[in-house]
Amino acid sequence: MAAVFRRRIKRRKIKQRIIFLLLFIFLILNLDNIARIIYPFSYREETIYYANEYRVDPFLLAAVIKTESNFDSRAVSEKGARGLMQIMPETGEWVARQIGEKTFNPDQLFDPNTSIKLGTWYIADLEKEFSSDTILVLAAYNGGRGNVEEWLDKKSLSGGVNSINQIPFPETRLFVQKVLLYYHIYRYLYKDE
Repeated sequence: MAAVFRRRIKRRKIKQRIIFLLLFIFLILNLDNIARIIYPFSYREETIYYANEYRVDPFLLAAVIKTESNFDSRAVSEKGARGLMQIMPETGEWVARQIGEKTFNPDQLFDPNTSIKLGTWYIADLEKEFSSDTILVLAAYNGGRGNVEEWLDKKSLSGGVNSINQIPFPETRLFVQKVLLYYHIYRYLYKDE
């Protein structure tokens, strides 16, 4: 009786190991697919269209959207930023005027196409101002271009990857770090599409 019991336990352990091994192989073979579930690239057509229109890296845009709203077009921040790219209504109105939009309603920021269009133009404008220094661009997008200009004038921020820890606002520093992480993830997952 004891020998039969031991054989059953041994068979059960072998089955468990085989199942674990098969599951492990399945996960390894499908790691990219699983990662794409965690890191979706929603609104890809709009993102790529406006990335090309304004000459901005589409993976950077995807990373900003992931960080800002997790691809929730109805997202609203505590400070009142709206939509996928979490644009403040005042900034949205200013950008709309800059690109020649005759009318602007803050509720338009909830429209994915409008949010991506205005946010991409704004990032392109920041890239011109800050010589395409991604750290400065992202810091300005989150913390305000005036603050970044002040930090540069006071020499408390120098720009470049090594300056992330110099960013005075903890929220902005974390934003920049998250966007850069997501940027690498999106570039890896979607570079061949």
